[in-house]
Amino acid sequence: MGKAKRALLTGITGQDGSYLSELLLKKGYEVHGVIRRSSTFGTDRIEHLYRDPHESGTRLFLHYGDLTDGNNAAALLQEIQPDEIYNLGAQSHVGVSFINPVYTVEVDALGVLHLLEAIRHCGRPVKFYQASSSEMYGKVVETPQTEKTPFHPRSPYGCAKVYGFWQTVNYREAYGLFACNGILFNHESPRRGETFVSRKITRAATRIKLGLQKKLYLGNLDARRDWGFAGDYVEAMWLMLQQKKPGDYVIATGQTHSVRELLDEAFGLLKLDWKKHVEQDDRYLRPAEVDLLLGDASHARKTLKWKPKVTFKKLVKMMVEADLKLAEQEKILHQAGHRVHKTEYE
Repeated sequence: MGKAKRALLTGITGQDGSYLSELLLKKGYEVHGVIRRSSTFGTDRIEHLYRDPHESGTRLFLHYGDLTDGNNAAALLQEIQPDEIYNLGAQSHVGVSFINPVYTVEVDALGVLHLLEAIRHCGRPVKFYQASSSEMYGKVVETPQTEKTPFHPRSPYGCAKVYGFWQTVNYREAYGLFACNGILFNHESPRRGETFVSRKITRAATRIKLGLQKKLYLGNLDARRDWGFAGDYVEAMWLMLQQKKPGDYVIATGQTHSVRELLDEAFGLLKLDWKKHVEQDDRYLRPAEVDLLLGDASHARKTLKWKPKVTFKKLVKMMVEADLKLAEQEKILHQAGHRVHKTEYE
């Protein structure tokens, strides 16, 4: 048996990082993840990989680092000597990028350059995956969007991702690096952060069902997105780095749904009428809206032999079921706390 491949992941504690770690460990990789030093661990999404010795053994390692530090990127490459790098680390919330544009650019744009420079100078072949985004298309000039559709980003996040995309292409062409861009359209899961609209909806719907919450406030209900399952999409990332030649790929389902449809589906599963519980709030509208994103993943289907397995309905059901369990646990804790509080003051 040959030596295990070694992968380095930025953003390992995020939604995509956790699913990709699972996939790579199952394929026999040694997985190294970069995490930022903070007062809390924030490793909830990958804790099960430590707990299950059959899943990872001693093949999962975490390292402190930061994408804004180029010296740190170079040192990590020398220490770990990875065969593959998956750059999933980012300030990934579009709304937050309007509030913190400079930080977003430092991580999402310059962070890519730091990694590419580290690879260029490391003296050994390393395959690189850059997590690009459908938000780069922004004000779309054609529908559906392909690898050849021009970019027109409508947020600091989208602009930063465009920079990262073109630097990846540039280093591939200028220095012969095996560097790929995955232009991923919206991908969700029960591990999605609760500030993202899909999870915000499933979390609120289940809490409303159990009487833990009364209202849900959202921005643009007419925005349409191409929503897929994160577990499917990380497989496409891996496939890109197994090809003979590097390239760029749109990863999408090819179907679009509005926020209203997502509300219909999530609240409908719980026998609730979302119109009685959801209110629009202008605070959640972006300064520049992206109304419609729809991806054409024909190139990935043909070249990578990839296609999504989880449908929109199945995805929402998966998220609602997971969040219902969370809400049930929350209710039990709430009731227990209430009983303790009452006993103390009786």
